[in-house]
Amino acid sequence: MEISGEIYTSDLIVFPNRIDASWWRKTGHRLCLDDLHEILKDEFDVLVVGTGYLGLMKVDKEVILHAKSARFDLIIEKTKNAVDIFNTISIKKKTIAAFHLTC
Repeated sequence: MEISGEIYTSDLIVFPNRIDASWWRKTGHRLCLDDLHEILKDEFDVLVVGTGYLGLMKVDKEVILHAKSARFDLIIEKTKNAVDIFNTISIKKKTIAAFHLTC
């Protein structure tokens, strides 16, 4: 993935004002609530999750339930689609994206 001329090859979180290129999850192809602790410290309207090229990363139900209770929109898509959605939505709303770049 290329952002502002820099190439990223591992999973990352894109915040409105910075990029965390050292994002690691507890389990490779699973996203749990603990994996989002840095994200949940911020205030935002939308969280876009890219589940990989083939969409192999699964999002735990606890993440979905937390999004509903915390009242932020959660969008889960294969990473290519998630990037397009992020680029569109982030212009209008405070958006954070968590991208799984492989699989």
